[in-house]
Amino acid sequence: ARRSLASPVVSGVLCPCGSPHGSAAESGGGGGGGSAGSCGRSLCEASEQDRRLRALFQKLDVNRDGALCIHDLAVGLGRLGLHRTELDLRKIVKAGDKDLDGQLDFEEFVHYLQDHEKKLRLVFKSLDKKNDGRIDAQEIVQSLRDLGVKISEQQAEKILKSMDKNGTMTIDWNEWRDYHLLHPVENIPEIILYWKHSTIFDVGENLTVPDEFTVEERQTGMWWRHLVAGGGAGAVSRTCTAPLDRLKVLMQVHASRSNNMCIIGGFTQMIREGGPRSLWRGNGINVLKIAPESAIKFMAYEQIKRFIGTDQEMLRIHERLLAGSLAGAIAQSSIYPMEVLKTRMALRKTGQYSGMLDCAKNILAKEGMAAFYKGYIPNMLGIIPYAGIDLAVYETLKNTWLQRYAVNSADPGVFVLLACGTISSTCGQLASYPLALVRTRMQAQASVEGAPEVTMRGLFKHILKTEGAFGLYRGLAPNFMKVIPAVSISYVVYENLKMTLGVDSR
Repeated sequence: ARRSLASPVVSGVLCPCGSPHGSAAESGGGGGGGSAGSCGRSLCEASEQDRRLRALFQKLDVNRDGALCIHDLAVGLGRLGLHRTELDLRKIVKAGDKDLDGQLDFEEFVHYLQDHEKKLRLVFKSLDKKNDGRIDAQEIVQSLRDLGVKISEQQAEKILKSMDKNGTMTIDWNEWRDYHLLHPVENIPEIILYWKHSTIFDVGENLTVPDEFTVEERQTGMWWRHLVAGGGAGAVSRTCTAPLDRLKVLMQVHASRSNNMCIIGGFTQMIREGGPRSLWRGNGINVLKIAPESAIKFMAYEQIKRFIGTDQEMLRIHERLLAGSLAGAIAQSSIYPMEVLKTRMALRKTGQYSGMLDCAKNILAKEGMAAFYKGYIPNMLGIIPYAGIDLAVYETLKNTWLQRYAVNSADPGVFVLLACGTISSTCGQLASYPLALVRTRMQAQASVEGAPEVTMRGLFKHILKTEGAFGLYRGLAPNFMKVIPAVSISYVVYENLKMTLGVDSR
């Protein structure tokens, strides 16, 4: 078996029974009275516990100033055989730094270890399916399978070997705690936190399955901060890529065999007609609908989860797809008139409307309320292929990376996350694009009194007859051109907003 990364000093810090540090203080024993703590062992005596903690603190306090900074932790833990990234060390300091001076004094260090042990205990219990106090390879495989991550038993054994000190190929509480004690693991398996993606990536279509939030995130109110950070990231991302989005809408509606519109020609035409500002037509309503859509979708998702009746903290993949698709349908139904307004605003001529309200009034007066639900059916039908393929491709890429490249950590890094998010979003859009094009054309079609209503089926037939299958993919080039910048911008803004809002990095 591989040598454990936990130093003897670290593994001796806590009572082998797994009692929290606080029990040591409660024992009330002095140095030599031999009084035991809650576990009934002399190692739990307050003086012995304090001595062990101080010994570890002094070993980590490299510059001997009575406080642990990031540099101290890097050097000190390195000497003990515990190698952590700078990001991990920042998380440790941030989690324990109560007076916000950028370092940990002895009391803060002890408090961090106490709090961290409680979280590690929750993770251990969630993995210990048999409740026998030990984790084996089958339990790791089953736990991750329940969360939608498929790994082989050999892969699980590799994970076990990295923590197993006595060669039994099982991990007890002490081995688990020793390995993770000075590693910023949260209250559920870190693999799920590392691979959350849907609230981060905004490509202009809010049809993805929502993220899962942990019990702690719900209780502490962190969930709404994640949603606010995701909404802010989406607003910036959509604004930056709005010219490409408007060009896509123009090409979907106006491009044909007789009117072949290229990217440069489309931009030239827009600027000539309305100046540079016209490139952002329709962006205001596109940004405005993020907040209500995200809020309704999240609330609907939580209610549907309760209706499904699952007692799992994390839904399985098929349950996520079902709940996410239904929540998406409810959210889209609620804000669909805004979708129609966005298309009409993007297609308007200079001076046609004075603003969003004027556009809405005109549509209502001339076409009636039904006009605000044009293209509703293809839009609803597009949710399943988009959300399903996006989720399936993302899970496939995630599992492939975990099986081939994950060695000591489930953390894929920013580049892999961005690549997986970009590819899965692109595949989702490609699958649902013909429905999106038909929806946009139906939204753009102004109702004329006495004229026959355009149906989804009729429009599909007309496009295939006059333009062929290629006609269903008009505007695909600018749509794909905006995916990479949209994902990259939304990720950067999301991470910065999380820091501003005081959200712990997932």
